Amino acid sequence: MIKSILIPVDGSANSGVAIDYGIYIAPKLEASVTGLHVIDMYLIQGPMMSDVTGTVTMPPYDGFFDVIETSLKEKADKVLKDFDDRCRAARVQCSAKRSIGKISDAIIEESEKADLILMAKKGEHLHIRDSSLLGSVAEVVIRRSGKPVMVIPPGFCEIESMGLAYDGSASARKVLELSLYISEKAKWPITTLIINKDGAKAAELATEVEDLAQEAQADCEVIISEGREADVIINFIREGAVELMAMGAYGHNRLRELFLGSTTSQVIRKSTIPVLLMR
Repeated sequence: MIKSILIPVDGSANSGVAIDYGIYIAPKLEASVTGLHVIDMYLIQGPMMSDVTGTVTMPPYDGFFDVIETSLKEKADKVLKDFDDRCRAARVQCSAKRSIGKISDAIIEESEKADLILMAKKGEHLHIRDSSLLGSVAEVVIRRSGKPVMVIPPGFCEIESMGLAYDGSASARKVLELSLYISEKAKWPITTLIINKDGAKAAELATEVEDLAQEAQADCEVIISEGREADVIINFIREGAVELMAMGAYGHNRLRELFLGSTTSQVIRKSTIPVLLMR
């Protein structure tokens, strides 16, 4: 059940798109939204000031860091006022919070009160690097929060249907159950993608999905495919049949406790639509 949606906001254009999605999704799920702006503690404490020899020096004047903190708080208040104004204009129940600390830790702490987190793919601080792994903040939140995270791309598009990549793993089972709930509340049909070259195993997974969908009375179609998982999922997204993709943390890398699976990372980096993740 999703009753509370957390949206980290930083004033960037991409963060604004995350707000757009929050305002769009919340009424369909009968949920409230919370905007969280985190003031990075390292910006207040100051980047270590050093000379060319690496020697740490004193701030340029007394009260230097107080001025920085005041400026950052003023910016936070402006960002949160914009969030509040947009939500109220859309008549979406909302609250706004300002926090100071390590960004990922502050988001994870606040997420304890939320059922879903919406995060911009790229923002002022919340971003995914152009590499094979998720950027530090987003990756840490997905891995440690224990909550479903929807990663939002630049650009808003209304959601009318959703896709689901299902491999039978524990995380995939969780996201399947969540997707069926969302489908029922939002009236979005689901297309489930099963990628497995073993025909018998694929059929077994398809039956799992169909049984749960029937129990939930969800509109669900199952497609069985073969190939490299990331390529199949990305091509499916590019076909434009769905506007939201859900998946567990694919991949069986020995470093899975440190990073998300490579398939998951590639899908998020290349997806042009929101990706809903669970671990």
